[in-house]
Amino acid sequence: MDLDKLNSYYFETGPIRPPSEAYSLLIRATRNCPWNRCSFCQTYKGQKFELRPVEDVIRDIEMAKLIVEGIKELGREKGYGSKPREVAAYIHSMVTNNDCVRQVSLWQWAGGASAFLQDANSIIMRHPDLLKVVASLKDTFPGLDRITSYCRSKTAAQKSVDEFRELRQAGLSRIHIGMESGSDTVLQFVDKGMTAADHIKGGNNIREAGIELSEYYMPGLGGRQWSHEHAEESARVLNEVNPDFLRLRTLMMGETLPIWAKLQAGDFDMQTEDEIVREIGEFIHKLDFTGELKSDHILNLLPELEGRFPAAKQACLDVVNRYLAMPLRERLNYRLGRRSGLYENLNDIYNAEKYRRLDDAMNSLGADTAEKVDELIDGIKKRFI
Repeated sequence: MDLDKLNSYYFETGPIRPPSEAYSLLIRATRNCPWNRCSFCQTYKGQKFELRPVEDVIRDIEMAKLIVEGIKELGREKGYGSKPREVAAYIHSMVTNNDCVRQVSLWQWAGGASAFLQDANSIIMRHPDLLKVVASLKDTFPGLDRITSYCRSKTAAQKSVDEFRELRQAGLSRIHIGMESGSDTVLQFVDKGMTAADHIKGGNNIREAGIELSEYYMPGLGGRQWSHEHAEESARVLNEVNPDFLRLRTLMMGETLPIWAKLQAGDFDMQTEDEIVREIGEFIHKLDFTGELKSDHILNLLPELEGRFPAAKQACLDVVNRYLAMPLRERLNYRLGRRSGLYENLNDIYNAEKYRRLDDAMNSLGADTAEKVDELIDGIKKRFI
């Protein structure tokens, strides 16, 4: 096996996956999003949703297996022997023009334990076809201990608990749902295409079947108009569902998003970062669930808002209150440091050298007000997406 031959192996992949699936094998089961109207999302706009033929998906799984075998063979030839992490790292560093080989090598480097079905809602596939895909993944890679997918609450609400149980038995172990909000007002405003009742029904179907559920809440999506309702209703819905994981995904505003037109027209009043932190505090205060809160995205200002509830609830509220109690100059310094990548968490503000560098940068750029710092941050955040 030479590198050129390995570099000729390809299979189809989609554009995104959750951050928690960064080290998963990515298999594209469907293309794009069947709803594709959410005004806060730009990922699949202008793209037609398609159900891929199940034979094509299984062929991609088999191609991923060939790449795994090729990596191992090349590793033996290069003298790595039984050191899968070392050979995977070598392949990842050598291959620059084949994302499939790089992705599989990264997956192997991380242990090869998880797989993610792309794109936005692969649970919408015909049930027999989805069962075949999940079973093929499990049969081809018996070492997988987690197979996951995105799903819309509306789809989950329409699928029976028994169907989800069959998927769990085939190997599907976790589903990610972008709830975004539990407020019917906000859901309608952003054209989410579902209701709070759909979120509850869909989430409960998944949980009852014994599949892990990861829900997403989007701070800021209600704007100033509905911030309180957005936080309170979202907490109410999540308390009823009691997901295994709850992930924060702060709203990112940009000119390419459909919601941008509503902002420009004055129909949406966007919050400041401090106001969003207050909203998150209100949301956490209302939370009463037994899962794990995660703040695992660069758009979130406070990555420390993590832990298993209810034990971690007070610690998370303490982080919110600690940030809001800081003097304005320190909050601005932290916000710029976090968004520029110099700070990883709130404690980094006590690093005197980093604080001084950011303070000097603010002075040299004339960023002496919240509005001017936000202008700088907006330019940085647009590079995150």
